[in-house]
Amino acid sequence: MSSDSPQDGMGNLRITEKGLKLEGDSEFLQPLYAKEIQSRPGSALYFKSARNVTVNILNDQTKALTQLITGPKAVEAYGKKFEVKTVSGKLLFSADDREVVVGAERLRVLGAEGTVFPKSIETPNVRADPFKELRLESPTRSLVMEAPKGVEINAEAGNIEATCRTELRLESKDGEIKLDAAKIKLPRLPHGSYTPTGTRQKVFEICVCANGRLFLSQAGTGSTCQINTSVCL
Repeated sequence: MSSDSPQDGMGNLRITEKGLKLEGDSEFLQPLYAKEIQSRPGSALYFKSARNVTVNILNDQTKALTQLITGPKAVEAYGKKFEVKTVSGKLLFSADDREVVVGAERLRVLGAEGTVFPKSIETPNVRADPFKELRLESPTRSLVMEAPKGVEINAEAGNIEATCRTELRLESKDGEIKLDAAKIKLPRLPHGSYTPTGTRQKVFEICVCANGRLFLSQAGTGSTCQINTSVCL
């Protein structure tokens, strides 16, 4: 039987050993059921709709298990889990009702306003791109960094600045606070009122009040801290 015979199909629709072959554009006004839909080798496969294109995966009771909807305003996917993988099968991104996992080597945020986390975030490393600033900010609430084995803040080629409006508190419950530097400056400590007799020296001693407050007292032949106890009030 010739392949051009009308018994082989209707118009652009042909019946072959592998199934139905449709040439040109096609329009389906009712649902289309098929095991596999593929384009001609080397050609793209297009799905067009004036409103949206919906793909449903149904179970035996015709209940939708997974659904993909592409509309004029959004692309929506419904299912128990969403995954994006490379050609080799490596997980790049997954999301379900418990967690969102990013499996790529690096997560980059290119938005000018950065990333907003309304709750907590867990990560072993937070760093900026080379020669870029890293800024951690909580505009209206507090910013807490916690780790059971320690928190390390390191600037290999620059400064570290900590600024606050009221109090800056350093507390070690079981250990010590160590300031290790060739120079340690406390330029705004209050000065006591003691003035030694004789030549005025530019040497001071650091005094500590009972409440932990520090102040400077001009050095004398002996300790001058006790003379300036009014600074501790």
